Amino acid sequence: MTDSPADPADSTSASGLAEQMAARRAKADAMRAAGVDPHPPVWAVTHSVAQVRDQWGDLDAGVETGTEVTVAGRLVTRRGQGKLAFGVIRDDGVDIQLFVQVNALGEDGMAVFTDTADVGDWLGVTGEVMATRRGELSIRPTRLVVLGKSLRPLPDQYYGLSDIEVRSRQRELDLIVNADTRRTFALRSSVLKSLRDEMVDRGFVEVETPMLHPIPGGAAARPFVTHHNTLDTDLYLRIAPELYLKRLVIGGMARVFEVNRNFRNEGMSTRHNPEFTMLESYQAYGDHEDGMELAESLIRRAVVDALDTDQVTYQGREVSLSTPFERRPMLDLVRQACGVDVVYDDIERLRTVCNLNEVDFEEAWGPGKLVNELFEELVEPSLWEPIFVTEYPVEISPLARRHRDPAKPHVTERFEVFVTGREFGNGFSELTDPDDQRARFESQAAAHEAGDDEAMVVDHAYLRAMEHGLPPTVGLGLGVDRLVMLVADAASIRDVILFPTLRPEA
Repeated sequence: MTDSPADPADSTSASGLAEQMAARRAKADAMRAAGVDPHPPVWAVTHSVAQVRDQWGDLDAGVETGTEVTVAGRLVTRRGQGKLAFGVIRDDGVDIQLFVQVNALGEDGMAVFTDTADVGDWLGVTGEVMATRRGELSIRPTRLVVLGKSLRPLPDQYYGLSDIEVRSRQRELDLIVNADTRRTFALRSSVLKSLRDEMVDRGFVEVETPMLHPIPGGAAARPFVTHHNTLDTDLYLRIAPELYLKRLVIGGMARVFEVNRNFRNEGMSTRHNPEFTMLESYQAYGDHEDGMELAESLIRRAVVDALDTDQVTYQGREVSLSTPFERRPMLDLVRQACGVDVVYDDIERLRTVCNLNEVDFEEAWGPGKLVNELFEELVEPSLWEPIFVTEYPVEISPLARRHRDPAKPHVTERFEVFVTGREFGNGFSELTDPDDQRARFESQAAAHEAGDDEAMVVDHAYLRAMEHGLPPTVGLGLGVDRLVMLVADAASIRDVILFPTLRPEA
């Protein structure tokens, strides 16, 4: 709370934008004519606003410290004329009041604050730390300088910026006027730090792999294509770093991870952005059980580090991370949802069950693809509490090891972790047999030639590397954006990406 409300004349509800911008430009021109740079190159601060609040936040009302500080921030509210005026500057999301008196600042300085400066301008302030009679921590300026003249007015500070399209397209404005947005991206930073800390604590080494690939690989997805002029060849934006990371394991790096940006040329929704962030890791000598233990620890630690609790409220509904995550095979969940005992060996029955449940499918799909489609339509949205879905079909898992149990020939040692009805991560015991891998690549390539844009192609460089020997390995990919959505209680992935992909402006 400040001593005075915002000046309505400084909000975007005032007369037209063109007139306001013209008036601000005239002020900037007048400053230049007077030999004052409206965009000076530097301002030496002694304290951040947060440091001032930390050091003097408990001042009693009316106390004058006699201590001078130099701070900077954006002017977000202003009121008053003559011999006394009030303002608030915001520095990195933290506000402090300016208690502006002509007898401290002088006539010329007062004119800068009341006449030259506008709400939205960046100000440099030197002055005494004090508390007003109402107990508001303030700085009484003895010097005040415009550090960056704002030519375009800000949205109204009290009504905020509610248009979702504008908030995503002009994130800088969203950050200025919406404290919740700043909190979301502070939480995102906390999540990323927590993930890295957990991986380093476990002995993983962070690495970087290429974002431009000669062929698309590592996941079943449609890639973005670009062209390298010097090499005169097409390249593909990374859809996943998997094959490069496993080559590092082949090279002897036993535990590696990458916090990576991936690009998939697919649809957009509240859960999908064409450019997104994942943590991907590979651990030699481990299997899918180790992968599930790692995924659970990463998710729980990130939530607790960010929120200081393992009990989360997401979109009005509670989620508990306090107990071990449930584990269920995909086929069991499909049987439960359908109420019938479907099996991989009876494709006609699977097609019938799809028809009965109005789940669309293509005639070319095999039983594994049909089971997965039933799962996605009938089961996935209901998986609210944390759960590992295991035993994914071979047909949709071209890089995963077949299940070691000979009684389960149709499935792999692959899992996905779900929370709040959406997938958060994917992992599996890696396929380490180069001959089996080659056969699966060739099967994927045939599907690609038949028109499946998301099917993989044969990666000969990776197969060559595999022929040097890949030890038992477990891989994990964890969706950072979706984890941040959970922590920040965000309904859309656009809310947790600073600059999401949007349709071109009309």
